[in-house]
Amino acid sequence: MKIICIGLNYKQHILELHSEYPEKPVFFLKPDSCLLKNNKNFWLPNFSQDIQYEIEIVYKIGKLGKCIQKKFAYRYIESVGLGIDITARDLQNQCKEKRLPWEISKCFDGSAVVSNFIPIDEIADVNNLNFFLNVNDIRVQTGNSYDMIFNIFEIIEYVSQFMTLKTGDLIFTGTPRGVGKLAIGDKLIAQFENIELINMKVL
Repeated sequence: MKIICIGLNYKQHILELHSEYPEKPVFFLKPDSCLLKNNKNFWLPNFSQDIQYEIEIVYKIGKLGKCIQKKFAYRYIESVGLGIDITARDLQNQCKEKRLPWEISKCFDGSAVVSNFIPIDEIADVNNLNFFLNVNDIRVQTGNSYDMIFNIFEIIEYVSQFMTLKTGDLIFTGTPRGVGKLAIGDKLIAQFENIELINMKVL
């Protein structure tokens, strides 16, 4: 299975990172060794001084597909959940400054937190989903999938031109504004349409 991550997909997040608006979906991959499931605690690594959270809607692919047209993309979504794309922002910025690949900032163990998933037939509208993240009982990020620059159907169409989507693949769809630094002792709670899906700590 693949973990496909979409970057720069919310306008306000682009502004807070001082980045440029993308003309097409920007995507990168994480290895499956990044997965952190079942509300397990995240161990803060010592190779970065600025580990940040990014709450995201995550869609799970339900069947094999290649060169999928946008109008048929909904057929390939099995379920929906939440994820936290954990990023070593200082390492990412260093790599960007030198125009180097920045997998080192995104692909470390535990950097893809994933919740349980809700079946697609229980979702009224995959492009109108509310979600938020609290850190230590303070609301830090609030989003709605309606605000994505590229919605999940457009993402599936675009990404499937380049690589076959397989059953079980996960698509992280970008984060709204409000990303911030994690510290030991932090408690993270994330909700999706008033359903608590993530409840974990940083150790």
